[in-house]
Amino acid sequence: MKTIFVNEKDAVRSWYIIDAAGKPLGRVAAKAAAMLRGKNKITYAPNQEMGDFIVIINADKVAVTGAKATDKMYYHHTGYVGGLKSYSFEKKIERHPDAPLMLAIKGMLPKGPLGRKLLKNVRIYAGTAHPHTAQNPIPLEV
Repeated sequence: MKTIFVNEKDAVRSWYIIDAAGKPLGRVAAKAAAMLRGKNKITYAPNQEMGDFIVIINADKVAVTGAKATDKMYYHHTGYVGGLKSYSFEKKIERHPDAPLMLAIKGMLPKGPLGRKLLKNVRIYAGTAHPHTAQNPIPLEV
């Protein structure tokens, strides 16, 4: 048996669309991360960008279970002394509707240059409108 190696330039890459309305945050992020890596293809290689392009709509309507809406916290540091800022899920999604999904997907991708490259292949929108209709994205069920 011979191992199949496909050049990144020759890889066939499709566009998929995920409707996140009412779906759990982690399930949407896990499905998107696996599709970005290309784990659904037979030509998957952990060190290559073989994945597809993902468009996620209705990111502001993503669901979290239990008391995560108030208890789940997001942190970032400004770089100054005492500059640790924290936001609950409710505040984060109110101010930046795409941020919780983007951070969840980013955490599921590999760290380093490949992960940063893969993160550029996902587009997240708060509403149903998106500018990628020309790519004819395939609807994907989570």
